[in-house]
Amino acid sequence: MTYDISRRLVAEALGTGLLVCTVVGSGIMADALTGDVALALLGNTIPTGAILVVLITTLGPISGAHFNPAVTLAFWLRRALSGGDAVRYIAAQIAGGVLGSLLAHAMFDLNILQFSQTVRSGPAQWLAEIVATFGLVATIFAGVKFREAAVPWLVGLYIAAAYWFTASTSFANPAVAIARAFSDTFAGIRPVDVPAFILAELAGAALALAVMGWLLTPADPDPVDPVTE
Repeated sequence: MTYDISRRLVAEALGTGLLVCTVVGSGIMADALTGDVALALLGNTIPTGAILVVLITTLGPISGAHFNPAVTLAFWLRRALSGGDAVRYIAAQIAGGVLGSLLAHAMFDLNILQFSQTVRSGPAQWLAEIVATFGLVATIFAGVKFREAAVPWLVGLYIAAAYWFTASTSFANPAVAIARAFSDTFAGIRPVDVPAFILAELAGAALALAVMGWLLTPADPDPVDPVTE
């Protein structure tokens, strides 16, 4: 079943918005309920992984459930998406993500428009974003090839794990990074730190595209043996 571009764009904006709303909202809730940073991070991790399973399962059949400019660019480079549609997807994702942050603030009766003061910078953070995005894109490509029905769970579980094994807590998404710059809460990132995160994320996606493009291509089958055939 094929959906027109307007429905696909709404699905991308809605999905990215709900993802960011979950990331920011669960961070606000966790920070309010405990002073233990590790426990707050866990309270941020579980809802994020869970909502990804829900969003990819429900919106994936409409738009492909990218919710992420790095993923969209990777699919464009694989010629699975036209350049025009890729640009529209990315615009919808960024707009939806920013609205998701504002919605989270409104639900918790905070100032709706904010700019984060949380410092997230330095080589270790950038490397973490390369690793996080590489793993995400690699997971998607391998999942689509070998077990497409499991992709929602694979992505949700990967992001939940990457929250904990990466120094950056795995943004792995330029639209999410931009949106989180508009939230001076537990999940925030200073606007000035966003461009480096985006470059690292795009580098991770490009690396995954190259590596998985090779890894997932089987070698030529052995020549038929006329004796055994």
